Amino acid sequence: MKALIRTLTTLTAPVPGETLTIYLAAGTEAVSLVLVAEGGGTQMPVYFVSKVLQHGEFNYKPIEKLIFALVHTARRLRRYFQAHPMLVLTDSPIKQVLSKPEVSGRLVKWAIELGEHEIYYAPRTAVKGQIMADFMVEFICAAPPALVVKEVPNIVTWELFTDGASSSDGAGAGLILIGPDGEEHTYALRFEFPASNNEAEYEALLSGLRMAEKIRIKYLKVSVDSQLVANQMNGMFEARDPAMQNYLALEKEMANKFKCFSIMQVKDP
Repeated sequence: MKALIRTLTTLTAPVPGETLTIYLAAGTEAVSLVLVAEGGGTQMPVYFVSKVLQHGEFNYKPIEKLIFALVHTARRLRRYFQAHPMLVLTDSPIKQVLSKPEVSGRLVKWAIELGEHEIYYAPRTAVKGQIMADFMVEFICAAPPALVVKEVPNIVTWELFTDGASSSDGAGAGLILIGPDGEEHTYALRFEFPASNNEAEYEALLSGLRMAEKIRIKYLKVSVDSQLVANQMNGMFEARDPAMQNYLALEKEMANKFKCFSIMQVKDP
């Protein structure tokens, strides 16, 4: 215990005028940010910020949640943002979204609000600070106190693996639903309608979400074979095809029914 205490992360005070680095993370129910400074060749945290999402904030797109985390932090840590240049390391196109002339509503408001500060954006290369930010989101999302006390004394997380495929013989899907005890439930589906490969992937996910909803799963972690489906669900890719837009809207609506939902792409699930 003494050894662990000696190695706990300690906060540092930044040097006046130095550029501070920001790492962002957004989850289903919370957003977080860690502000770090470079010291002796290592990254030292200056401040941690986290916020549990409320009401309509749950419906923000993933990219909007990241921008919201930055706006919330700029308001809370105004003294740091006024005294230091900020470098945001992220793989999300935050700068491009805020600079689009066609953005409207809250994005325009946020762009104007952030415009008063000296903020730069760069691709994320280091991960030390990002790990800390991700941890804060995962902790809040995994065990919100109100949910634990009122509904589930133990968090029961299920895993869903989906894979869809299309060929000249038809289209189908494979589903694997794994319960918290490790028990696997495997399903094979054949679609009685023509579908492209991407449509088959979306149909596979849609079938899995319906199944999870039917058995009243609240905490769901999804792994899909399609990078397109995963990134469109996470807001990283934009769905341009009308059919994909319809699938995306329907599945995001279903995803919002879970108390904690995450999706990622894996090869050969």
